Amino acid sequence: MRITTYCSSSEAVDAAYTEAAHRYGSALGAAGHELVYGGTSVGLMGTVAASTRAAGGRVSGVLPQLMFDRGIADDACDELVVTETMSDRKHEMITRADAFVALPGGFGTLEELLEVLTLKQLGYHRKPIVLLQVDGFWDGLLTFFEELYARAFAKPEYRRLYHLAADVEDLLELVARPPEVDLPTKWY
Repeated sequence: MRITTYCSSSEAVDAAYTEAAHRYGSALGAAGHELVYGGTSVGLMGTVAASTRAAGGRVSGVLPQLMFDRGIADDACDELVVTETMSDRKHEMITRADAFVALPGGFGTLEELLEVLTLKQLGYHRKPIVLLQVDGFWDGLLTFFEELYARAFAKPEYRRLYHLAADVEDLLELVARPPEVDLPTKWY
């Protein structure tokens, strides 16, 4: 299975997030899955990629030319795709995915996660989307989602668009589940 993974490229995050990225990458590689990710050697991205490789998994990186030019590309990838723009990068990562996983991250991670949630809501794909919970990281976002449901900006059934995994073992079970049944149309 090819699992597109979104996560931080920051080196400044707490060690708990780095350890979670290591556990995730190790489990991904040991299970024989392919990591598709942002293609850098820094932050949680670099940790996930190195851990996946060390456990025998295949690693495919996708990054835009701008990041490649900054010298942060992961040259150890089994495949490294350099795109012209960030939009091209996101499209390539979405196209390659059998499932999506979000680890803790910043604005880029949130933007990528929300894009695949929206695409699933609109029916463009039915692939699993799983958030790995680390130290309550996703609590604020999920509380905000509850506001969307409560105020009728989104249907409560859209809680089924995504899953929250308490640990890596739970995450691997969730990405392996069959596709969701069709969700109701977005429009009321």
